[in-house]
Amino acid sequence: MNGKITQMPIDLHLLAVFTATTIVALITPGPDMLFVMGCGMRGGARAGLLATLGVITGDALYVAAAAAGLSMLLTAFPVVFTVLRLAGAAYLIYLGVQMFRNLKKGQATDSAGGMTGRRAFLNGVVSSAANPQTFAFMVAFLPQFIDPGAGPVWLQFTILGAVLIVLEFLADATVGVLAGRLGGWLRNRQAVRRRLDAATGTVFIGLGITLATQR
Repeated sequence: MNGKITQMPIDLHLLAVFTATTIVALITPGPDMLFVMGCGMRGGARAGLLATLGVITGDALYVAAAAAGLSMLLTAFPVVFTVLRLAGAAYLIYLGVQMFRNLKKGQATDSAGGMTGRRAFLNGVVSSAANPQTFAFMVAFLPQFIDPGAGPVWLQFTILGAVLIVLEFLADATVGVLAGRLGGWLRNRQAVRRRLDAATGTVFIGLGITLATQR
């Protein structure tokens, strides 16, 4: 023992405040939670869970980008944010429109083919990664809880991002699984199955329009 106390790479008080603030933010329904809920209601609990994994995978990419300092690049070239925002909006609107097209053709989804786990995961990744608001949130929010004197900034970014991802997974997975159970019950009733797909399509289109019109 050399008598030295190993310094924590992050301020524990700031970490506690960050955790509490993040929990409050996550229990408020946002685009990711609504997306996961829609996937769960359409494809079941497994689809809701895998959609959550897709969303947090996209978030992890943004955490890595923020930690690597790419925020400076995107700040210098705002057009990148615009391209990502419009691409994400177009994708969500496309998903919603496809649901309505299937309804018009009389192809209401069933419990087995409504939303496969693989499709739910990939849609979650694209939906999250194509939403620059996630990155903007991390760039604007995470630095408020970073103390440059406590340790390497990139490491603090990574720790805060990991905490955010874990908490988001717990919140969104809970919603996705519950929506999947409720959706499974509804899908067993032919009279409400088409309304379920219509509601999910409306959610996706609404999210897309919101994303496209936000500055």
